[in-house]
Amino acid sequence: MSARGKARNRALEVLFEAEQRSVSAFDALKARREKTDLVVNPYTVEIVEGVVSMQPTIDEFLQTYAQGWTLERMPAVDRIILRIGTWELLYNDDVPDGVAVSEAVALAKTMSTDESPAFINGLLGRLQKLKPSLLA
Repeated sequence: MSARGKARNRALEVLFEAEQRSVSAFDALKARREKTDLVVNPYTVEIVEGVVSMQPTIDEFLQTYAQGWTLERMPAVDRIILRIGTWELLYNDDVPDGVAVSEAVALAKTMSTDESPAFINGLLGRLQKLKPSLLA
């Protein structure tokens, strides 16, 4: 797994932990730094900061374009993978659009249900097609 792949995985863990414990993502990240000897990749921090700062807009896009699914109804892991993928797709110009989608699908393959990769691919693919109008 690439360094960025590991960073995405760690960001998923931090964001999931924060949501499950009802704490801020920054507190969860800080706790990881203080309680473990793991070095937190700067890209993990960038993802967490990016997702948190854009979450209201990201959630609005996900809610609007996830046909038949509310955010609350989505499995928590899928919801967080979608947030990471949407942030990379729409707001991180360093990541090519196709890579943002494929990396989110790869996370879903290892971290979620059998149906999740297709769902995540479909929703992020829709956002990718709409990207110019979403960012206008």
